[in-house]
Amino acid sequence: MLRAKVLLVGPRESGKSVLANFVSESTEGICSYSPTQGVRILEYEKPNLHGNSKGAGCRFELWDCSGDQKFETCWPALMKDSHGVIIIFNPELPSHLKEIEMWYSCFVQQQPLLDSQCLLVAHHKPGSAGDTENLSLGYPLNKLKLIHSNLEEDPEDVRMEFIKYFRSIITIINESREREEMSIIS
Repeated sequence: MLRAKVLLVGPRESGKSVLANFVSESTEGICSYSPTQGVRILEYEKPNLHGNSKGAGCRFELWDCSGDQKFETCWPALMKDSHGVIIIFNPELPSHLKEIEMWYSCFVQQQPLLDSQCLLVAHHKPGSAGDTENLSLGYPLNKLKLIHSNLEEDPEDVRMEFIKYFRSIITIINESREREEMSIIS
């Protein structure tokens, strides 16, 4: 079975743990807000992510990373061997819009990850205005895939976007493995 490590990063109180629980179908601590200390790892298994029965399944490790910058010294250890990064932010907070560039710089640009291995999630909290659909993000964030997540209004759309992202990560892992095997052969 294929294993993939995906980091969920972003500013404090942006909804990383809520989305990690939702995607992994975990109900851990779902009721009240409690800041993540360092990192929380959730395992999520998808038997046939590509929709065909012959494809091997995949086990995803979702690393729900604290948004508190006091854990910055741990970041290099968290990033080691990661296959993807999901940057989650609250689009209604101007401070989050400024901060996500730092998260992108630290977690995507400073390790050998492609922009296609990064997903940007504008997470709308319950009861939020939600009129931030046309966010204008500057370069280099405007090159990334951006999805809006609203678990109250369209949970299945959010789940489908995550599945599409996970499929792309599996494809990248498989292509990388094939290149490695070919280089050994030749």
